[in-house]
Amino acid sequence: MKGKHNPFAAREGLPFLIASLVAIFVAFQLGNWLYAIAPTIVLIYVVLVFRDPIREVPAVPLGVVSPVDGTVVGIGLTDKSVLNGEAHKIIIRVNSLGTYTARCPVEGKIMDFRVELSKSVAPGGARGLWVRTDEDDDVILQFHGHRFGLAPLAFLGYGERVGQGQRCAYLRLTRFAEVQLPINGRVLVSEGQRVSAGSDVLAKLPHP
Repeated sequence: MKGKHNPFAAREGLPFLIASLVAIFVAFQLGNWLYAIAPTIVLIYVVLVFRDPIREVPAVPLGVVSPVDGTVVGIGLTDKSVLNGEAHKIIIRVNSLGTYTARCPVEGKIMDFRVELSKSVAPGGARGLWVRTDEDDDVILQFHGHRFGLAPLAFLGYGERVGQGQRCAYLRLTRFAEVQLPINGRVLVSEGQRVSAGSDVLAKLPHP
């Protein structure tokens, strides 16, 4: 599946990583290690920003894993879900030096708001990653607070199956991630709790 395999850094950052390594090589070829200080600092920063380490996805049936590295800053109910129904919502402030790649909270099929929802259900259009599980539970992942207008870049398509904890989008400079899940689900985290993408469980979906 696309998004399942990745090097230690997100592919979007590889050009910057290669450019930094080339600059370091050129600096040493010039015979002065002082010239290599600046590109080495850039290299370290690039690795920190674009890092994408392997994560162990927990074996938790019906579990909803964190899509990002960050801190839970909001937990509550909303009657303004993008699916126009009451839902739990969990808001996570993204760690700016966390993993660059977002991960899918649950396993299922990626749905298309434009096709599956009527205009009366999704007024004005809906945005985000909508995943429907095999138990017909709907989980929504949305991002807010894009710096410099750089919205996350999804690399999975509508109709594809996605695994729990599978890579699904590049975060870029996004500040917040929001996960919405069915009202009869159970939230397992608390505000102020730090979570890691793909490995920490935020909630559990209702039993079928």
